[in-house]
Amino acid sequence: MSDRNQRHADTVAVITGGAQGVGLAIARQLAAEGCRRLVLAGRDAAKGETAVAELSGLGCSVRFVPLDLQDTDACLGLIDSAVAEFGTVTALVNAAALGARGTLVDTSVELWDQMFDTNARAPFFLMQGFVRHRLARGGGGHIVNILSNCAHCGQSYLAPYSGSKGALATLTKNVANAYRFDRIHCNAILPGWMDTPGEDATQRRFHGATDGWLERAEAGQPMGQLAKPHQLAKLASYLLSDDAGVMTGALIDYDQNIPGAYPE
Repeated sequence: MSDRNQRHADTVAVITGGAQGVGLAIARQLAAEGCRRLVLAGRDAAKGETAVAELSGLGCSVRFVPLDLQDTDACLGLIDSAVAEFGTVTALVNAAALGARGTLVDTSVELWDQMFDTNARAPFFLMQGFVRHRLARGGGGHIVNILSNCAHCGQSYLAPYSGSKGALATLTKNVANAYRFDRIHCNAILPGWMDTPGEDATQRRFHGATDGWLERAEAGQPMGQLAKPHQLAKLASYLLSDDAGVMTGALIDYDQNIPGAYPE
């Protein structure tokens, strides 16, 4: 295995959702392992500025790009913008997503379109731009898509969300298969319930959560915690590195609850 603290010295990464939560945690981990060129994309410019200041303090050259994932042209332009800034891109992380609620019977056409445009179409065209760039450079490169354990099924109130993540799971395998001879790796992580700023907002908005909800939720989990972004980030960093070897097309469940298991 390469020197862990420097294995990303040559990595140039684009991370959507990079201003908070999982995306920012992955950016921090890459920086800790030698990455010095990062493009973060997201909706919140203020959070983007904060993330840029933090990572710049670690010695990184960082650019934040405001991005609406429902804007396909903007998604297509993100890789070009990163290449213009740093000369190349070697890694793409699709971490941003929309997590609104909707059941089969109450989901509107508008919500369905927003969900799939954000969670499936945007990653598709971001991967398109990335793969085109890597092919022009002779191949190589790594993609990590952040999915959800809901891709296996999901709760009743996550019908369109689960469907969009299932679509991205299939796309992950399709891209991996199509470009494996070009040494372009495409893998995905499927986290379960996570402790993120976005989850806090979601719990309060949709489920009436109050202060202390996280502690109460964690008390009922098998390992006494929700999954943490900084923990998942170490796995993502591995998948984005040459240490992952030939691994591609993998859908990795990242949770303490096991899909397909039933109460004893």
